[in-house]
Amino acid sequence: MGTYILRRLLQMIPTLLVISFMIFSLLYITPGDPVALVLGSSDTQYITPETYERVKEDLGLNKPFLVRYMDFIINAAQGDLGTSYISKNDVFEEIKTRMPATLQLTFSAMLLSVCISIPFGILAALKHNSIWDNILTMLATVGVSLPKFWFGLVLIIVFALKLGLLPSQGIGYMEDGMASYIKHLILPSASLALGLAATQTRMIRSSMLEVLNQDYVKFARSKGLKEKVVIFGHAFKNSMIPVITVLGGELGGLLGGAVVTETIFAWPGVGRLIVGAIGRRDYPTIQGATLVLCITFLVINLAVDICYAMINPKIRLE
Repeated sequence: MGTYILRRLLQMIPTLLVISFMIFSLLYITPGDPVALVLGSSDTQYITPETYERVKEDLGLNKPFLVRYMDFIINAAQGDLGTSYISKNDVFEEIKTRMPATLQLTFSAMLLSVCISIPFGILAALKHNSIWDNILTMLATVGVSLPKFWFGLVLIIVFALKLGLLPSQGIGYMEDGMASYIKHLILPSASLALGLAATQTRMIRSSMLEVLNQDYVKFARSKGLKEKVVIFGHAFKNSMIPVITVLGGELGGLLGGAVVTETIFAWPGVGRLIVGAIGRRDYPTIQGATLVLCITFLVINLAVDICYAMINPKIRLE
C-alpha cells in the first residue's frame, strides 16, 4: 500500500506542473494590463512611462515568461501565492479564509446526494421494470439533463421568494445558532446535490442490477438468508465498488461546480473569490485559488483510490 501511495503522489507532480503552466499562461494572453490595474487606471496613456516601468518591475512583469513561471512555481511550493492586486492581501491567506466555506458546501452536498441516491437507486433496481423504476429513472434523467444553476434559481424562487422559508444568500455561523447555520446551508447544498443525486441514482441502479444477477447472490437466497441480508450484506456492498470510484471524481468536480453556486447564493467560498478576481483581472488571486482547487481535486482522487483499493482486496497494488 505504501508503494502504491508513493507512486500516485509522484504521478501528481507532472499533472500539477501541466495544470500550473496552463493557468499561468492563459491568464497572460487574456486582454487587460495588470500594471494599469494596479495603478487604478484602465488606460495606460494616463500613466507616466517611469511609473509604468517601475510598477512593472515591482510585479516582476519585466522578466521573460518562463522566468516568471519558474518564480511562480518556486514560490507556490513554499506557500507563497503572491499578493492580490486589489485587496493587497496575501493570496494564500485569503484562500485559507474562504476554503472552509467551500469544503463545507461541497461535503454537505455530497452527503445529501448520497442520502438521496442510495435508497432510490436500490429501490429502482429491486423494482426493475415496475412503475417505481420508471418514475425514478425518468426523474434521474431529468436531473442529469438540467444544469446546477437552474436548480439554484428554482430553489431560490420557491423556498426563499415565494414561501419565505429559507434565506437565499449568505452563510450561517454556529455563533448565530444551529438553526441559522442549517437554514443557510440547505438551498446551496441542495442546488449542488440534486443533479449529482440523479447521476448517482442511475449508477447505483445499474450496478445493483448487475450484482443481483450474480451467482453468489442467487446462492445466498437459496440458503434461505433474509432478503435484507442478501441485499445489504452481499449485493449492495459489491455494487458500491465501481460507484465509489466515480464519487471521488464527482466530489472533486463539486469544487468546480461550486463556483457558480457560490455566486448565485453569495456564498463566501473560493469559487466566489475566483469569480470576483476574474472580473477585476486580479491575476495572483485567480492563479492561486485555481491551483489550490486543482490540488484539492487531486488529493481527493488519491484518497478515493486508496479507499477503493482497501474495499476491494482483489486489486493488486504492485
